[in-house]
Amino acid sequence: MFPCLRHPTRMTIYAVPRFIEKQFLVIAVAMSALALAWPPSFTWVKPHIPLGLGLIMFGMGLTLDFKDFRDILRKWPVVGLGMALQYAVMPVLAVGVSSILGLPMEAMIGMVVVGACPGGTASNVIAYLAGANVPLSVTLTLASTCLAPLLTPAIIYLILERQVEIEFWSMVQSVFWIVVFPLVDGLVLRRFFRARLEPLLRWFPSFSIIVIVMLIACIMGLNRETLLAYPVLVLLGVALHNGLGLAAGYGAARLARCSKRDARTIAIEVGMQNSGLGVALAVKHFGAVTALPGALFSLWHNLSGVYLSRRWNHRDD
Repeated sequence: MFPCLRHPTRMTIYAVPRFIEKQFLVIAVAMSALALAWPPSFTWVKPHIPLGLGLIMFGMGLTLDFKDFRDILRKWPVVGLGMALQYAVMPVLAVGVSSILGLPMEAMIGMVVVGACPGGTASNVIAYLAGANVPLSVTLTLASTCLAPLLTPAIIYLILERQVEIEFWSMVQSVFWIVVFPLVDGLVLRRFFRARLEPLLRWFPSFSIIVIVMLIACIMGLNRETLLAYPVLVLLGVALHNGLGLAAGYGAARLARCSKRDARTIAIEVGMQNSGLGVALAVKHFGAVTALPGALFSLWHNLSGVYLSRRWNHRDD
């Protein structure tokens, strides 16, 4: 008897996550198109985004071990390199891309503000989906966030000659509840209930994909008018800013003799910013128009991250 006929229900169940993982780029594009056509289908997700990201980080904790983070201590030069690239590459690229394309001053300001921000929590999700070094990704996100109240205003003042303020404790609390707390919970549960959790972990990548796809679609729906009315040249500028940041992060890491896995992680951390913070700073200090590049970046860096993770996984296979 064929093995697949012995447990047809089990085979069908396991086929679902495999299908989602294989087609997640197609699913992301389809859901984004639906969000553009009918925004309310996904805009309701906005209040639940932190919860969704927190659940993903909890699931990541179930797939990791405490020793994975102990190994990061021996990689402190890699962490230092990632931090340096995080705050050096994107602000410089923002000015360079804006100058080359001849973008309006408002667009350049918005890109600089986003470029000066730390890495976002979505980068940890993309790092997981791309098979990158998740503990390194989480470490870089935490470190860049803790330094953001000092470095982000300094970079913005250096380039734009405008003083901005960042609430340190609100940022730290946000990262703690969305990243650290659920991740540690997952690590602890894995430590004591590893065998019982194995069946659940088969579905975790699919769950992560569904959450990130809904996040992308939500951003698409919330910014529908902006996307349909914004000049193509500015859209190109945002795409180049993100793409060149990913390439520069990976290239610099490989030149520094980092492993491919660590180089992928650094590329994701450099190219994916905390665009939500960028939008808030732009609105508060420079005006609503300057926040539009940040809103576009929020959408684009998730799409490019999904595409890149798919390409890397396909190459590994």
